[in-house]
Amino acid sequence: MNKFWIVLSHTYLSKLKTKSFIISTIIMMALILVLSNISNLIDAFGEDETQKVAIIDQTEDRLFDPYKNAVKGVNEDLSIISAQSEKEAEKLVNADEIVGYLLVEKDDRLGFRGTYKANQISDSKVSNDLLLALTQLKGQITADDLKLTDQQISQLNTPPAFETIALQKNAKTEEDLDQARGLVYVLLFVIYFGVLMYATMIAMEVATEKTSRVMEILISSVPPVTQMFAKIMGIALLSFTQMVLFFGVGYLSIKQNLASMDEGFFSFFGFGNTKISTIIYAIIFALLGYFLYATLAACLGSIVSKIEDVQQMISPMTMLVVIAFLIAMFGLGNPSASYITVTSFIPFFTPMIMFLRVGMLDVPFWEIALSIAMMIITIVLLGIIGAKIYRGGVLMYGSSKSLKSIKNALQLSKKN
Repeated sequence: MNKFWIVLSHTYLSKLKTKSFIISTIIMMALILVLSNISNLIDAFGEDETQKVAIIDQTEDRLFDPYKNAVKGVNEDLSIISAQSEKEAEKLVNADEIVGYLLVEKDDRLGFRGTYKANQISDSKVSNDLLLALTQLKGQITADDLKLTDQQISQLNTPPAFETIALQKNAKTEEDLDQARGLVYVLLFVIYFGVLMYATMIAMEVATEKTSRVMEILISSVPPVTQMFAKIMGIALLSFTQMVLFFGVGYLSIKQNLASMDEGFFSFFGFGNTKISTIIYAIIFALLGYFLYATLAACLGSIVSKIEDVQQMISPMTMLVVIAFLIAMFGLGNPSASYITVTSFIPFFTPMIMFLRVGMLDVPFWEIALSIAMMIITIVLLGIIGAKIYRGGVLMYGSSKSLKSIKNALQLSKKN
């Protein structure tokens, strides 16, 4: 047991002290601080310049003033000025005094039509706001022609009452689903990158030791199986350290800026209404997913003899993680779909897809317990089989670029 702790502490401390780990951790913490303070940064450094658009009214109906008021109601940051001709407007555009100009002309069928011209039309918000204001103005003019009262106009523009109600007693409301969707989206990314990054780190660690011939010294003093599980736990401790730093910084920063996160972009993520059970399930499935893929990565890493062969060898494992992530992303729109339910019980997909269901739906506890039990059984089986592959794989120094090398590793394990 003493050898286990020696290998674990060596794996943990050696990775903890590396420049790449320290730099990446600092960068991520800085990124978390920037994202959690994005509202304040926008307010502090955001541009206050109002965009200007020239209007050329060729309808002879004096639409400039009412249209200007309509635009102000749509976008207060959009300033409207008058231009007499396109040549005048083009000069203003070339001088960067306006972003573009709108030509309003008569139309026999629709009354009038607008044509927006600018050097670049990539900023669709300006053209969309101009179109919306023009549509509102046309509605007002049409209402005046039909001599509609304000009450009739209000009734005409008021949408019908529409409500969605879940028949199931404990089902989440539409508002709860919208908030859960954003939080699950973020945590899915955390699970995806966490599982992929740390599992790959284990494979690279084993391959690096084999390349430097350190493995020959290790296997003479520490049993291969002890090495494998010590490395898995060492990297797990490393990931835990990094995640504590990330979530600690994120929690403190979000707590300080919670008031500015109730509206706009952050309202989608529902930070103010996060349930503890959702966070607990995220931690459980992230840990189980890590141990599942870490065991597999350690086995695959023990087979290769060169660091450059690691990515090729673990590519099937990477594809499993990517497929699970893509299924989860598609399932965000319809988490109750049958393919989501079925794949949530496949151990390699469970960490992300079952967590998606737990976060979005009211899943019976027995289904959650069953998926967790299946994952634990799979991890144990992978651990038993993986230990045999690892025992033989660490002794292989030939060319190992395919999964056929697993058979050779198993044969070598029987001789030891």
